[in-house]
Amino acid sequence: MKHSFRVYAKHTVLHLILISGVLVMIFPFIWGISTSFKDMREVLSSPFSLIPKRFTFVNYRNVVSSIPILRFFINSLIVSVSITVSQLITCSFSAYAFSRLKFPFRDGLFYILLGTMMIPQHVIMIPVYIILNFFRLIDTYAAMIIPFISSAFGTFLLRQFFLTIPRELEEAATLDGCGHLCFLFRIMLPLARPILATLAIFTFMWSWNNYLWPLIVTNRIEIRTLQYGLAMFKEEGGLNWGQLMAGTTIATIPILVIFLAAQKQFIKGITLTGLREG
Repeated sequence: MKHSFRVYAKHTVLHLILISGVLVMIFPFIWGISTSFKDMREVLSSPFSLIPKRFTFVNYRNVVSSIPILRFFINSLIVSVSITVSQLITCSFSAYAFSRLKFPFRDGLFYILLGTMMIPQHVIMIPVYIILNFFRLIDTYAAMIIPFISSAFGTFLLRQFFLTIPRELEEAATLDGCGHLCFLFRIMLPLARPILATLAIFTFMWSWNNYLWPLIVTNRIEIRTLQYGLAMFKEEGGLNWGQLMAGTTIATIPILVIFLAAQKQFIKGITLTGLREG
């Protein structure tokens, strides 16, 4: 009885700590949504009120009318989806090669690939810009997509999972006449759906929120992304927090939709990322 009480008390304290952490993390998001439905007078009023006293959609109307947010939204969607799909394809092939194929210097090349993760992105921005400028790709969608069509992190993540799949499964597939491509697409990738979903969410979220690189390689406002649009809106609107939070709320919708759609696979993928080293 005493032991069960201790276990119950321990679980209660643990859940209270976790709930407190969740509330602390989610409060800024709730505050942002609440602010987007307030007028400027109520935003600056004291005392602070989390729930708007009078709901208004004027901030959303002003966002739509002041910047071409639909154009920015579509541009971000094109870039983010293209990068995500490209990384899923290229990382699947490279991870399969590093985990299943035998070729000279395989492990050394893999460790060099991992070493590239230690290089800050800002260090390679100028060389990549020069290369894109040489091929006359500046100020195009390709300039925002091509440098990120592959990922060392994605290759590492998928490779570690592929290493956990028994060799006996590959041998049985080979006896049935299944080659490398057949084994990859028919067996490995279906088993790796949770990891692919995890990689897709991380990649989409990063590319959707990327602000600096699209700003560097684009000049025309017609192809710039939503994050630039929000920054431009902030410059034009000053400190109108209601309108800024309305634009930010719109920008978070795709990420929430992607996460909710792949939530089960994402959670399963997180539980599978404690993978052994091959």
